Amino acid sequence: MADVMSMEDIRATAARLNVDLSSLDLDSIRLPPGEDFGVSSDDEDLKVEESLEFEEGFGNIIVVDNLPVVPREKFEKLEGVVRKIYSQIGVIKENGLLMPVDPETQKTLGYCFIEYNTPQEAELAKEKTHGYKLDRSHIFAVNMFDDIEKFMKVPEEWAPPETKPYAPGENLQKWLTDEKARDQFVIRAGSDTEVLWNDARQSKPELVYKRTYWTESFVQWSPLGTYLATVHRQGAAVWGGATTFNRLMRYAHPQVKLIDFSPGERFLVTYSSQEPSNPRDTHRVVINIFDVRTGKVMRDFKGSADEFAIGGTGGVSGVSWPVFRWSGGKDDKYFARIGKNVVSVYETETFTLIDKKSIKVENVVDFSWSPTDAILAIFVPELGGGNQPARVSLVQIPSKEELRQKNLFSVSDCKMYWQSNGDYLAVKVDRYTKTKKSTYTGFELFRIKERDIPIEVLELENKNDKIIAFAWEPKGHRFAVIHGDNPRPDVSFYSMRSGSNTGRVSKLTTLKGKQANALYWSPGGRFIILAGLKGFNGQLEFYNVDELETMAQAEHFMATDVEWDPTGRYVVTAVTSVHEMENGFNVWSFNGKLLYRILKDHFFQFLWRPRPPSFLCAEKEEEIAKNLKKYSKKYEAEDQDVSMLLSEQDREKRRMLKEEWERWVSEWKRLHEEEKLERQKLRDGEASDEEEEYEAKEVEIEELLDVSEEVISFD
Repeated sequence: MADVMSMEDIRATAARLNVDLSSLDLDSIRLPPGEDFGVSSDDEDLKVEESLEFEEGFGNIIVVDNLPVVPREKFEKLEGVVRKIYSQIGVIKENGLLMPVDPETQKTLGYCFIEYNTPQEAELAKEKTHGYKLDRSHIFAVNMFDDIEKFMKVPEEWAPPETKPYAPGENLQKWLTDEKARDQFVIRAGSDTEVLWNDARQSKPELVYKRTYWTESFVQWSPLGTYLATVHRQGAAVWGGATTFNRLMRYAHPQVKLIDFSPGERFLVTYSSQEPSNPRDTHRVVINIFDVRTGKVMRDFKGSADEFAIGGTGGVSGVSWPVFRWSGGKDDKYFARIGKNVVSVYETETFTLIDKKSIKVENVVDFSWSPTDAILAIFVPELGGGNQPARVSLVQIPSKEELRQKNLFSVSDCKMYWQSNGDYLAVKVDRYTKTKKSTYTGFELFRIKERDIPIEVLELENKNDKIIAFAWEPKGHRFAVIHGDNPRPDVSFYSMRSGSNTGRVSKLTTLKGKQANALYWSPGGRFIILAGLKGFNGQLEFYNVDELETMAQAEHFMATDVEWDPTGRYVVTAVTSVHEMENGFNVWSFNGKLLYRILKDHFFQFLWRPRPPSFLCAEKEEEIAKNLKKYSKKYEAEDQDVSMLLSEQDREKRRMLKEEWERWVSEWKRLHEEEKLERQKLRDGEASDEEEEYEAKEVEIEELLDVSEEVISFD
């Protein structure tokens, strides 16, 4: 294998050769064919196993079978019919329609080859015309040319597959057994991706795994923290482990741009879009749903971007992301998407529509799943100029029974917020005033777990206040709202319980004039960060909602992100590369104490590794909370030992610095003494180093500071 040069060696060599590295376009460099200079790629085996470079193969050619067999005189007519059908789907290359003829009978053979400009057009043609009925006797059978090649290679005789001996893999949950109960996080900076432990006791992170060019765009943890996904031109890959991060599976999907895991980590959704050869057409979208463990494609969806652009925001090329939204819980039983006037709900046992049909909902624009139950919340806007009111409906899946419906009048916009346990649903409703010239906001609060799902209406004291942010307390009954006008809006806290009355919403307090535009609850509830990002330059207020008091106020200048760790013990604020300066992250305690700071140039991403839900029941967690002092003695002792060790290390560091300083002073005294004769010679033999050669005098100086006149009466 060839020697690998470090970047320092490369820069030194470039400086010696007078080469300006900043002017080089590294992406334009191409190695000679077949030459890798001894540096093998992680994806070499992927290229061997699967032919993903469609442009160099036959991925853009389809075979159309069951055509009429016609003589030479009808050849042009048949070719014209076939060309007319298939040119509507994509651009057929020049001389790209080949219809073989039997040399003996001079009749066509009943099939043809069609070559498109792109593999995506060929895939679409196969999808749209397979089973197309030309007439009663001729129903098209369409296959990809690559598939024909594959079928031809199937051996005549069946042979049983080779069984490989079982080799146990690494325990993917081993990281959860860390003796120090630390959490991991991943960061991307420059071309490096690093996984680290958050070692708050040592006031620094501890490196677990580091890799250069690990991903080509971003990384993403799976919802339970088992896998780390990376994205590449050939597809996606997942990695796992406590320290090694071996590649566990790859998912072939060329030019993948976005990925999404199901909540229980059973499935991975990948998305790509391809620009059409005809500028008037929309992007061609391909969505694959993979089984995470086996890598098998369970279902694919293909179509134009317009077909996937209904409802929601975000994504790319006008497509709403995620296109498919998963039902709550870990069983990953259902997923759904919005279509035109429908909500299509699929079940994962067969990956087909429930009851083989979608739920018809005229003009539906948004929906969301309960985080814990198979309940859909569906929003439909006003129709007919207000003659048909907007409505929010709760639908049970798979029965499709409507559990509750609320009509809403004079609605301009609506947004739905589920509480993490699925106990409550808040619907933020922006309504027009009577003049239709302005809007005001209120909330419809659904109590999902109570009988008949009662609904409460909440309006702010000042109905004209603009709602800047809303957030439920995780696993709790409280929520926070930022409302008012910038630059100092108010923050109000509410509870779904009112004293002894658990069925009534009540306001807890309002904090006036806060520099905040975002809310970040601790995953364990109770604590919240009122953050002023973007225009507020990173103002932070750590607030205890139980005691209704501020624990700390701080600032992380230009902060772009706030991320709580999954336990709620620590929180990170980060400045990503959207700003050119001060890139990096700060780690804080839950009560606002800055623990340590890490600066990273070209800092792109920070993600805590999620933890799976606790196996402890609610009663056991409550018992631990009551006896926390007993359990905490052990950890307090460990903290004290670490503190003493750090203190000893600090003392040792200070002692070494003192000794270094004393050595430096001693050396300079020695040099000063050695040069004494030289200094006397320069001063004509006079020794001026001695202190007694100088005479100190005290001089008093009087200065007139001010003159004032005052007339004094002698009366």
